[in-house]
Amino acid sequence: EISQGAGRIAGHLGLNNFIMFYDANDVQLSTMTDEVTSEDTAKKYEAWGWKVVTIDGHNHDEIRKALKDANNEQEKPTLIIGKTIMGKGCVTETGANWEGHCELHGQPIGHTGADFNATLKNLGADVNDPFAKYADVEAFYATLLENKKAAAAAKKAEISKWRSDNPELAEKLDGFLAGKLPALNFESIVNKPGLATRAASANVLGYLAQNVENMIVSSADLSNSDKTDGFLKNTHALKKNDFSGAFLQAGVAELTMAAIANGIALHGGVIPVVATFFVFSDYMKPAIRMSAIQELPVKYVWTHDAFRVGEDGPTHQPIEQEAQIRLLEKLKNHSGDPCFMALRPADSAETNVAWKMAMENDKTPTGLILSRQGIKDLPAATSRYKEALAAEKGGYTVIEAENPAVVLIANGSEVATLIEGAQLLQERANIKAKVVSVPSEGIFRLQSKAYQESIIPSNKPAFGLTAGLPVNLEGLVGNNGKVFGLDHFGYSAPATVLDEKFGFTGENVFNQVTELLK
Repeated sequence: EISQGAGRIAGHLGLNNFIMFYDANDVQLSTMTDEVTSEDTAKKYEAWGWKVVTIDGHNHDEIRKALKDANNEQEKPTLIIGKTIMGKGCVTETGANWEGHCELHGQPIGHTGADFNATLKNLGADVNDPFAKYADVEAFYATLLENKKAAAAAKKAEISKWRSDNPELAEKLDGFLAGKLPALNFESIVNKPGLATRAASANVLGYLAQNVENMIVSSADLSNSDKTDGFLKNTHALKKNDFSGAFLQAGVAELTMAAIANGIALHGGVIPVVATFFVFSDYMKPAIRMSAIQELPVKYVWTHDAFRVGEDGPTHQPIEQEAQIRLLEKLKNHSGDPCFMALRPADSAETNVAWKMAMENDKTPTGLILSRQGIKDLPAATSRYKEALAAEKGGYTVIEAENPAVVLIANGSEVATLIEGAQLLQERANIKAKVVSVPSEGIFRLQSKAYQESIIPSNKPAFGLTAGLPVNLEGLVGNNGKVFGLDHFGYSAPATVLDEKFGFTGENVFNQVTELLK
């Protein structure tokens, strides 16, 4: 599927430096290809705008010519289809031909109907020294290494001269490749009161478009909904023969888009950002997992974060997705660190901070989980942004209470609902409640035990509110409390109606907590 999407995009953009080999041996791991497809691969790629060359994949001269021609191509990407035979030269013990059999794909020759020693003889190899070099191969490689060294030295000299002639550009390129960010002031990004966090994200992206030169943002045909248009409005889309823009229109191709972002991150020097609805993160999972394994700092922007998507209905309302993504926060990469940073900010100020964390995270992928609907800004004694900077520790206290009777825990939209509930608890029952926002449990668990205890005291009852599965907060709430979440799919209705029906109101927080404290 990734090759299909990448093929379409590469042809559309005319990526002439894109060369792809296709080993056309008609064999899969378990069946022959004619059992699953009858398509004409060459015509398919030609329809996408590729130059297609078909060669004998066993002929070295044809391979070299195809590569030379592909490198000289100026308008189109090139697909080199090499017609090959699986297990070419394989024979049985009696010398009967055993080429092209499916079993040769995934097993050693000796475990198939072919015979290893007989095959070596058939290929003209030394049975007693199967790893010996063929005379013609040894002769070919005798001077090849020296030629390669000379070519590499010439290229290095060319690069050195360019760096000498262009010191400012060379310094900029070094900074890009080192992952160095320019000075960024996220506090300066102004948001109107009560914005959806996707809208606050749009403001951040607009700021980044003007201040970060080496950033490419992509959307799966949703830029006006996932609000990456905040970035697009300050640049333009990449086009054939015009790569001066910084926005990739991926089309409805979430997996392809995420895989491309991984490739960009592996290359280095460019910061990739990809966006879609949170429910469609399901389509991206294989690429997300690869970015986590390979420790690639891809930025994932997922909007429409919960059932409040509304009339689009349960197919578009993420319920289990946050739990799936947060599992990655508990999984370590090969460097021994949590392999993913998932952030669900509670208001505009936290969104600014979440983007700050994402941009500064050059070790792992980051996911920003953002709301469709507007959210009340959280209260602040001084600067809301400065107080929201505490989110860099994964979790922090939004409303403190002296000797609280209960600790209320949430992230995202539900934090504002907890604040409404805390007010009702105080007004109606004189119950003091501490309110905690935990946009990232993974980051929170990296803090000292003392800090974690100061935010969520273990000797106090706790109540968690999540628009996803209760498991999202059960690790934070612990045994001395309760999590109110969803254990069913969503329904098609306006967000405010669903909030009321599902119990995501200050009134229900009051009822749930008073019942907990009985």
